[in-house]
Amino acid sequence: MDVDAFRALHEAEWQRLTELSRKRALTGEEADELAHLNQRVAGHLSLVRTEAPDPALISQLSTVLGEARAKVAGSRDFSMADVGRFFTISLPLAFYRVRWWTVWVAVAFLLIAVASGWWFTQSPDLRASIGTPELFTNYADQAFEAYYSNYPAPDFAAQVWTNNAWIAFQGVGTGITGVWPAYILWQNAVGIGQAGGIMAMYGDLRVFFGLITPHGLMELTAVFISIGAGLKLFWAWVSPGRRTRASAIRDEGLQLITVALGLVLVLGASALVEGFVTPSGLPTWAKITIGAAVLAVYWAYTLVFGGRAARAGETSHLDQDRSGYYKAQAG
Repeated sequence: MDVDAFRALHEAEWQRLTELSRKRALTGEEADELAHLNQRVAGHLSLVRTEAPDPALISQLSTVLGEARAKVAGSRDFSMADVGRFFTISLPLAFYRVRWWTVWVAVAFLLIAVASGWWFTQSPDLRASIGTPELFTNYADQAFEAYYSNYPAPDFAAQVWTNNAWIAFQGVGTGITGVWPAYILWQNAVGIGQAGGIMAMYGDLRVFFGLITPHGLMELTAVFISIGAGLKLFWAWVSPGRRTRASAIRDEGLQLITVALGLVLVLGASALVEGFVTPSGLPTWAKITIGAAVLAVYWAYTLVFGGRAARAGETSHLDQDRSGYYKAQAG
């Protein structure tokens, strides 16, 4: 199918559907026309997904249908089908679409953290600007490990979840700036790198990795997801491709909402590991195995369910074209 020819043939219908969707009130004839066009455009979207899955055109038609659905259907009852769709399509697809951003943020984080830790061990001036040898010794011998056991596990898990949720919220919520997510990345990478440097010089680096790895695998991945999703929104503004800049930002913004909801659950899982597994009496290898298993579940969920939804041409922020199944009302 020739996408350009298809667009030229049906563009007027799409524009008319958008026009009707944005009217405050409809006459009886306009309501009938809206319902008819809504079903027509839903068919167009289905055809494009099947015959010529052009991302820009799919995004455009999904947006047009989203506005029409709001006008045609209004509000509808929440159902278990919506919950099922969210967890099997919308959420994994949203994670899937930011997977490479997540990976590249992780690579940048690790490079900064390693460089920061190495520089701490090599620079007396840097160490002097941060604290005294006595302070570092106390941190390595007591404070670092005590952090994970000073509070009851439920209270500590709740505290960790709140703190990490705030970090993730900043990455997602300020993504359009492009600057603040990068700052969050830098700040957290330097902090972890310097903590590792302190443990390497004044304590035991094995203790550092033994305590931070079980929960850190999933916890840091959640931070990477939030920063990656935020930067993806920023890039949509910088380089929208074939979409208009407003359309690109709207599409990525809607996807970002799904990512944010999913991160609440992901951070909850990592907080449980940090609150109950990290300070437990389990052997270090068992703790790390649990943390790695949680991370493996996340990536399997994202790649399997998200990849399948992407190949099927699904969208992470619009219910399948159910808007065509409702009767429009005039007025």
